[in-house]
Amino acid sequence: MKKKDIKILLVDDEQDILEIVGYNLSQEGFKIVTASNGKEAISVAKKERPQLIIMDVMMPEMDGMEACENIRKIPELSNTIITFLTARSEDYSQVAGFDVGADDYIAKPIKPKLLVSKVKALLRRLKDDSPSSENLNVGGIEINREEYKIVMDGREIVLPRKEFELFYLLASKPGKVFKREEILDKVWGNEVIVGGRTIDVHIRKLREKIGEELFKTIKGVGYKFEV
Repeated sequence: MKKKDIKILLVDDEQDILEIVGYNLSQEGFKIVTASNGKEAISVAKKERPQLIIMDVMMPEMDGMEACENIRKIPELSNTIITFLTARSEDYSQVAGFDVGADDYIAKPIKPKLLVSKVKALLRRLKDDSPSSENLNVGGIEINREEYKIVMDGREIVLPRKEFELFYLLASKPGKVFKREEILDKVWGNEVIVGGRTIDVHIRKLREKIGEELFKTIKGVGYKFEV
């Protein structure tokens, strides 16, 4: 995908942040749209369908966490990458961000050149969508790669992007133990550093939505999917 075809939604209640970040990313050739709060972000995202959303956490009317959670419920935005750009860098805040469906977490302040590099790294994940589109049926669970959804016991479940990719990876080889390093490499990629608890948070969400007994923890090693 060419830069001119990539749309980035910036969400922040500080106008100077929107202008500075927007300017640097538009100089790289990306198309930029903006919103000043979470409620507006949902509306703009539905209309514009951006490939990437960069969002502040602390905002009026609706904060970034709630906005992210709501955006993740919109099927046509299931492939959209969401990252928080915020001064709140505490571990619990990052875990909360991943918990509501964020793909990454960028701490303020950040130099423009480094931010551009981070954005390019995030957007490289978009390349993963086209080559691997095979649908799976494992233990009666239908996994639709193209629509990022699963059908289980007649019930349709739409998963956030990273939860789906993690589930797809584990389900692609039932019984195989995937090491944590391998999961991070294949689901998040080497170019982005994520917190050590990221996998655990996503596994917990999958257990809640799909079934506690299907995801086995191999202590000190990783996880496997069993049907």
